[in-house]
Formats: sequence, structure tokens, C-alpha cells
Amino acid sequence: FGTVVLHVAPEAQAGGPLALVKTGDRIRVSASRGELTLLVEDAELAARRANWAPEPPHYTRGYAKLYVDHVLQADKGADLDFLVGKDTRPVTRESH
Repeated sequence: FGTVVLHVAPEAQAGGPLALVKTGDRIRVSASRGELTLLVEDAELAARRANWAPEPPHYTRGYAKLYVDHVLQADKGADLDFLVGKDTRPVTRESH
């Protein structure tokens, strides 16, 4: 029981801040403000970023590759990038 964080953007694999988190780091969560703050000094984060590299791609073809290459991050609606702006109908319900 407690707070559950479902979406953080950008994702760690895309180089988001969660890619730099290490075991033991403190993270402050504010559900009311929709914020997640990594409580690590900027200099330490810069050093971690300099040593970070994404994992090699797991998929080289098929739907999974299409998903990885074209689905936008959660904060952008997790839609296919090539469909953005193509539909002029109003959104009549939550899409998640």
C-alpha cells in the first residue's frame, strides 16, 4: 500500500533522470504536484551522466521495434509520433 508511480518521462532507457538513480539514492515524491525529485547533488549527477550509456537495442524489427522508435513518452500521450496532429476530432474521454 502507498503511492505508486506509473509513468516517468523521459524513460530511463531514453536517458531520463531515472537512468542515473543508484541503489540508496533518496527520491522525494509529491503526488499533489506531480513531481519526483532525485536528491543527489548536481555534480554527482553530471559525473553519472558522463559515464552513462543506453543499453543496446533489444529489438531490431517488427512491432516491438516500431514501438520503441515511434511511441512518444508518457508526458506526450504515448501516441505514435507519425499520428500526432493528424486527427482533428476532439478527445471525448481520457485516453488511458
